[in-house]
Formats: sequence, structure tokens, C-alpha cells
Amino acid sequence: MVTVLAIETSCDETAVAVVSDRQILSNIITSQIKIHAEFGGVVPEIAARNHLETINFAIAQAYQDSGLDWHQIDGIAVTAAPGLIGSLMIGMTAAKTLTLIHRKPLIGVHHLEGHIFSAFLADPTLEPPFLCLLVSGGHSSLILMQDYGKYQILGKTRDDAAGEAFDKVARLLGLGYPGGPAIEKVAKGGNPKAFKFPQGVIPNFPYDSSFSGLKTSVLRQTEKCQAQKFTQEIPVADIAASFQETVALALSTRAIKCALEYNLQTIVAVGGVAANSALRSHLTKLVQAHNLRLVFPPLILCTDNAAMIGCAGAMHLERGEISDLSLRSLSRMDISDSHNLYKSTS
Repeated sequence: MVTVLAIETSCDETAVAVVSDRQILSNIITSQIKIHAEFGGVVPEIAARNHLETINFAIAQAYQDSGLDWHQIDGIAVTAAPGLIGSLMIGMTAAKTLTLIHRKPLIGVHHLEGHIFSAFLADPTLEPPFLCLLVSGGHSSLILMQDYGKYQILGKTRDDAAGEAFDKVARLLGLGYPGGPAIEKVAKGGNPKAFKFPQGVIPNFPYDSSFSGLKTSVLRQTEKCQAQKFTQEIPVADIAASFQETVALALSTRAIKCALEYNLQTIVAVGGVAANSALRSHLTKLVQAHNLRLVFPPLILCTDNAAMIGCAGAMHLERGEISDLSLRSLSRMDISDSHNLYKSTS
């Protein structure tokens, strides 16, 4: 059994957790949503400053909540890439400090791999290979996990990721930030069939996602309704519901087609958008129709958290894959290149 303390600061959550294999011993998440809400999105400089103010308290709380002593912790895992570089560096500096003070190995973790490993926390019996639908503020990806540490990208984001589209449409409709929960709340009172929006199908690339056209279509529909405002109110709930329905159907149908083509019996859906109820409903129905297995993490593990980083870090440490203290934070890195974060001890 491998136990790690993990740190995640890739964007605007300061998160620290202690994970033993696939069991969460503590999980501290300090959100900055209220801080960034007035700006309608994350301000990198403010995010980094807040991480700096919060990280030590989060580490102390996670360590205390775990009930362990330092000699029971085998390594320090930290998100190394991708993300906001200033935010990543705060977590990396804290992790390296802990490795030096407590003489523990350092394990750098790819942020997207962390999201994939949130599914292992949800279902400890899960084993690769499987298809991962990873949908968040920056990514709308279909990733084949062939084995531990081996990933193949089958579908990627062409422009706006799903989460980014939710934020932009929410801003357009005056619903506030973050867009996902705001749209989902309003959509409950709307008709998802009221408007027909494009799903962003890309010829010859059936598993890639493009939501810029959908966003533009919503804008045009809103402008049309605004032009008629003297005869009727803008149907915000119907627009929100139709937009959400379009995204959910686009992501679900692509995931199912991809799984069937590659003969994969299991689909996991992770990332912030995986918390969306419409996506969960559509994907569940389609999976049942094709007799496939589906794994969703609990809502707390869909958004950024350190438990998922710890789960991935424990796997790498158990395999003898650790990082050198010269490891740098990187704003960009393809998940298929994540093996470059490690030096082998075997």
C-alpha cells in the first residue's frame, strides 16, 4: 500500500489531499470562485497570489485530517502540467520543500491524468483499458487509457472546450460565473427542445469537439430575441436548456461511437462538466442501450482536487516512477508525453 500527500494548484483551487492507493484519507479544497466571480473568469495573477496565501494552511489541514505521521507518508505528488504557470509554481515549490524537509520522493502528475484517476477513486475495481470522456473548462477530449501511464488521444478540442462554452454562454445570458452550475440551474425551468443548435461535428474527425459554432448560434438567437423584446421577453431558460441539451448530446454520442469503434466496454466521464446532470442522464441512457459500463466520479471529484492527483501519484510511485527535483512546472503538455515527468528507479 502506497500513501502520498498530493498538491493541486493548476488553476483556482488550492487543494491538498492524502491518498492511500485508491482510498482518500483527507481532501482539502479551497475554492477561489467568489474571488474571480466579479471578473467573469479566472485572473491568473490573483489566482497565484491566493494560492500563496492558502497553501500552507491547506497542507497542515490535510496532514492533520489524515491522522498519519510523516513516516507513514511515502511520497509527495504535485500537479506539474498543464495549467496556469504562476499557480503551478506555487504548488511545485511547496511540494519540493516538503520532499526536502521530510526526505520523500517527488512525483509530478499530469493534470489530465489526475482527472482520469478520479474514476479509480470512484470505483476501486476499475482497470484499463477504457475510454475516458474528459470534459472541463479547457478540455473536451476522448482519451484511450491503454494501460497505466499509456494514453492515446482519440478526440480533442478544436476551439472552445465544453466548460469554456458554458462560461461564455452564461456570460452572454447574464447568468454569472461559473457558467456550468448557473446554466444547469436556469435550464431546469426551460424547454431543451425550444431551439436547435449545432453540435459542432467536424468532417473526417468524428471524435473532435468544436463548440465555437454553438456559442455563435446561441449569440445569434439571443440577438434575434433581443430585437423582438418589445413583443416578448428573452426566453433565457429555454436558450440555456437547449444549449445544455446540445452539449450533452454531442459529447454523449461521440463517446459512445468512439467506444464501440475501439471495442471498449467501459467509459469513464471526468472533469468539471462531468458533473452536469444532462450529460450524466444522456450518457447513462446510451450506455445502458449498448450494454456498456459507465463510471462517474462523485461531484466533489469532478472539479479540480488533490485526491485525484494523489491517486495517480501513488500509482506512479508504486511503479518506481518518481520525478527529479529539477522538475519544472509547464503550462502545456500533452498527456501522451506525461512519461517525461519521471525517472525510473527500477
